[in-house]
Amino acid sequence: MSLTAPSTRAARPSLRRRLVQLAERATSPLLPADYLDLFDPLRPGADLRGRIVEVHPETADAATIVIRPGADWAGHVPGQYVRIGVDVDGVRQWRAYSLTHGPRPDGHISITVKAVPDGLVSTHLVRESRPGTLVHLEQAQGEFVLPGDGGRFLFVTAGSGVTPVIGMLRNLFPVADAGVVRLPRSAAYDIVVVHVAPSAPDSIFIDNLRALDAAGLIRLVARYDDEHGVLDVEHLDELVPDLHERQTLACGPGGLLDALERHHQARGLQLLTEQFRATTLVVGEGGKVAFSGSGATVAADGGTPILDAAEAAGVLMPSGCRMGICFGCVLPLREGAVRDLRTGAVTTATPGETEGRGVPIQTCISAAAGACVIDH
Repeated sequence: MSLTAPSTRAARPSLRRRLVQLAERATSPLLPADYLDLFDPLRPGADLRGRIVEVHPETADAATIVIRPGADWAGHVPGQYVRIGVDVDGVRQWRAYSLTHGPRPDGHISITVKAVPDGLVSTHLVRESRPGTLVHLEQAQGEFVLPGDGGRFLFVTAGSGVTPVIGMLRNLFPVADAGVVRLPRSAAYDIVVVHVAPSAPDSIFIDNLRALDAAGLIRLVARYDDEHGVLDVEHLDELVPDLHERQTLACGPGGLLDALERHHQARGLQLLTEQFRATTLVVGEGGKVAFSGSGATVAADGGTPILDAAEAAGVLMPSGCRMGICFGCVLPLREGAVRDLRTGAVTTATPGETEGRGVPIQTCISAAAGACVIDH
């Protein structure tokens, strides 16, 4: 037995390899996994996907999309976001959306999407999503989460910036048929929410926020542009008299977050922010961008990310979060210069000085600073 067992064990991997090779030949030009994807795309070991199971309109231009994630979904912490890939006109597009709940008993996840003007993916998700549709997923990411030991907090949200916050609040204060559930672990949290929206009908999740306020679990300060005017953060301490005793978490447009940064820094207050588009602070001179792989050349102004300029010209580009976080849009700059729209920093590449690899740049937050060549 001792003489034959090793050879038997050695034969098993060889037999397994031969069986795999036979299966690949039989299914060529596809692979066996391609057929498994047709029948069980959410199985363990497959590329992470999800299947849309429900679509709930929230406002005239926003909808909550409930997704059953694949078996390898690792879970999330309320406040985190997930990158979702959808195929639009034959091109896979990736965007980041906050998860609008805590862990659910059914294992599903949900995002709430607001269709923005000219928003290719957001409009597709809000208008075209149907139960049964498959989407591509990445694991949850993000540091915009509540400390687990409680405390006194102020949430400042504007528009769809309420989505990560509602995920945190729903986790702290679940809603059942009998109403809001008061959990012992939530007693350590004292929360004020200043929520800004163009008008009450345009306010996503306002019913949820009002219900929590009526139950005494949060204090809601709703500010509507058509009723109260645009929020001036210099008057924030009038809306929240104990502002200095709270840590602020804010999510919304870049202008609001920038104003809060200045306000809180001047007063030595704690602030954690989250946003889903990079804020353009510096505009350069622009120039022509040549893509060496495709031969395409795009005229890009100094205030438009190279990613957006290329897509507008019909060039297929890798992309992800579109705000400089995920690095899904990185391409090698072979020649020329680009400017970081957030900081004004200029990155240059000179032929012969980058060892043939080019300089990696994030096309979603970089604009042309003169003529440049990108390897794509």
